[in-house]
Amino acid sequence: MVYHSSFVNEDGVSRACGCPLLPLKSHIKGPAPVSDQDTTDIVDEAITFFRANVFFRNFDIKSPADKLLIYLTFYINIALKRLEGCRTLAEGTKAIINLGLEKVPVPGESGFPFPGLFPLPQSHDEAGESCHYYSFTLMFL
Repeated sequence: MVYHSSFVNEDGVSRACGCPLLPLKSHIKGPAPVSDQDTTDIVDEAITFFRANVFFRNFDIKSPADKLLIYLTFYINIALKRLEGCRTLAEGTKAIINLGLEKVPVPGESGFPFPGLFPLPQSHDEAGESCHYYSFTLMFL
């Protein structure tokens, strides 16, 4: 069974490239709004649903937050592949830090893993906002 995001009707949430810029549990000021520490955020959902969702080839998108869930699931998979060859905690930590320092492609750029899933940015500012949000969100995985 595919798990979908619980962030279905997020009125008042900004969007960039068709992706909702959902609140995150963080003490760091960044492009994402701050969420209450007692609530589940999109990163919690991605980690919780990863094992179940990774086995499905087809994912019926029911809300814009599902697109972000797909993106985060993909990124978790990349992180696990990077950790696969690491033999020590120090090697694993270094691999994840290096992954976090890589440039995150936005829709329309080469290297973006889901062409067609997200609409192209309408402006340079929207592309920058999308890139900053993805990078910031991926720090919390």
